Amino acid sequence: MSDTNHSAETAGQTETDSGPAATPLLEPREGIPPVVQTAEALSRVVEAFAAGSGPVAVDAERASGYRYGQRAYLVQLRRAGSGTALIDPMGCPDLSALDAVLADAEMVLHAANQDLPCLAELGMAPRGLFDTELAGRLLGHPRVGLGSMIENVLGFALEKGHSAADWSTRPLPVEWLRYAALDVELLVELRDALHEELTETGKLAWAMEEFESILAAPPKPPRAEPWRRTSGIHRVRNRRGLAVVREVWQARDRIAQDRDVSPGRVLPDAAIVELSLTLPRTMADLQGMSSLRNRNARRHLSVWLGAVSKARGLPEREQPEQSQAGDGPPPAHRWAERDPEAAKRLSATRAAVAALADEHHMPSENMLQPDVVRRLAWSPPAEISAEALAAALRVLGARSWQIALVSVPLARALQRLECKGEL
Repeated sequence: MSDTNHSAETAGQTETDSGPAATPLLEPREGIPPVVQTAEALSRVVEAFAAGSGPVAVDAERASGYRYGQRAYLVQLRRAGSGTALIDPMGCPDLSALDAVLADAEMVLHAANQDLPCLAELGMAPRGLFDTELAGRLLGHPRVGLGSMIENVLGFALEKGHSAADWSTRPLPVEWLRYAALDVELLVELRDALHEELTETGKLAWAMEEFESILAAPPKPPRAEPWRRTSGIHRVRNRRGLAVVREVWQARDRIAQDRDVSPGRVLPDAAIVELSLTLPRTMADLQGMSSLRNRNARRHLSVWLGAVSKARGLPEREQPEQSQAGDGPPPAHRWAERDPEAAKRLSATRAAVAALADEHHMPSENMLQPDVVRRLAWSPPAEISAEALAAALRVLGARSWQIALVSVPLARALQRLECKGEL
């Protein structure tokens, strides 16, 4: 981008996937803006962004792995005519005034699903969206991380060294603020380049439908039994052990929420699983466990022992079932045994979707969501026709562009199974 005046060092250039050297992006073009921490400063940002024009680049930094939950600890925005703003949600927890002046603007995010929930907590809800990561997937870019996209599409190399930092740190180091400002520096330019590529490939309407679907999706409901996502829980093979996992997980979650720290920093998942397998009875038993050697875990030994004791004393009717009841099909690896015909349908359906995805240069999961493929194969319509499959796909949440592409090939694939007498 010859019209972009960025600080760069030729000696530090790196190679892109296509060969030419990428220019390191070292400084925001207007420098690092001051962090907005007061109502007065936020009012000036609102005024500046109301006076700007065009799409608005938006990003948010969280403290995943450090703090409880997924709230934002820094929000970055950039717009033509407005410059870049770095907003501290700890000082400015209500961004609804900014949201109001941007109501008619398209917001540009990378991997929007990651940031939309924490932005919504601050009062920001885009009405128009362009997701540069999703656009990259639909276009078949081999690497769709923001740094890779900026490098391979625009020719600039972004530093990504602070993506996993503890953004709840205050004050934020200057190098972190530089990184945060650079994350939105070229996001609108990337959007423009991808928009042009989507138009040239005939995929723009597909992308717009995907973006609208993201905005229309309701918030995800809380999981009924979140403790079942404990890493390594597959090693626990009886209900009493699962009861221990549940009780210890819930005790850990209460402590983590009270202290506002990531649950894994209070007690690692490996320790929860070890407790469920060994069923310790005394403090001495706990003190000998290798997974309880870190300081945070040892601070609450009496809590863990109490949770294990509670689980041990539960009658069988109050112990959790081995598997969680769900409204979907069973795991695919069990299909061949439970329903061989469904397993054959799944294989044929996956192959048809993969072939279409290859033809249109995109990942299979973007051609049709894996959960939709599984549900369709497990419970297909009584009549195998393109029309019946299209109706079933619509009920399952497939987008119109997906249905138009996959319904006929899927019907043919399943009809071939019927003709072979395999169903």
